[in-house]
Amino acid sequence: MLAILDTHLLAATTRHGLRGWQRFLLEFLYFGIKNARACLFVALFFASVLLAPRAGLFGLPRYDVLLLAAIAIQVWMLWARLETWDELKAVCLFHLVGFALEAFKVSGSIQSWSYPDFAYTKLFGVPLFSGFMYAAVGSYVIQAWRLFDLRIRHHPPYWMAVTIALLIYANFFTHHYIGDFRWYLAACALGLYARTTVVFRPLDRDRQMPLLLSFVLIGFFIWLAENISTFWGVWRYPNQLGAWSAVHVSKWSSWSLLVVMTFTIVAHLKHIKARIDVPD
Repeated sequence: MLAILDTHLLAATTRHGLRGWQRFLLEFLYFGIKNARACLFVALFFASVLLAPRAGLFGLPRYDVLLLAAIAIQVWMLWARLETWDELKAVCLFHLVGFALEAFKVSGSIQSWSYPDFAYTKLFGVPLFSGFMYAAVGSYVIQAWRLFDLRIRHHPPYWMAVTIALLIYANFFTHHYIGDFRWYLAACALGLYARTTVVFRPLDRDRQMPLLLSFVLIGFFIWLAENISTFWGVWRYPNQLGAWSAVHVSKWSSWSLLVVMTFTIVAHLKHIKARIDVPD
């Protein structure tokens, strides 16, 4: 069924009769459908987070159930050819990058947040399922790239894009010791991608938007998902241990910067350099 849906969504049949508000509504509908399809792993994994009982299932703690659910979703997507082996490799890389960050953040000297429940699959105080939360972001970018036939105009030189991505990742660690340079990095990213636009195809015509806007929008929706997850007690920030409160809006900026890093990784692992316009 999903393979048939993908074939339909990727068809670029020109619709000459569509004009005005009818075209706008249909393109907006297809834009929503393609985004929903790109969020397949996100939606299934997030549903598992919401539906898994706090006490666990069949004698397994909740975190272990979530790990099995995430693995099952990935295996199914690969078996159903909704994800390629190369895309799975990218998802695994996001998992490793995310897990390393999580292990650092929950360590005894940092304790930015914590996973309060017991699990058999906890390593360094971090349940192994947590890496899939980062992999979910990568999965969305990978799927959206294919479904929307994304092309990038005025992409900055690769060495600059890679450098800013590495500095963003490093700042998540180093700001505990030498200060938070998040806003300086955001300013650098703003200048680096100021002219960059993403060309996408919601229906049969190309549309475009600033790439920076897509970073901010994706970051916002991740921040919303984080609020729901902490409300459900999957993990907690120190200020949420007594009673839940909304995740500080500053986390939105952190997630948006993480999306910049995610985009850079996807751009390389999907071997799409030939489809990106890098000015001389």
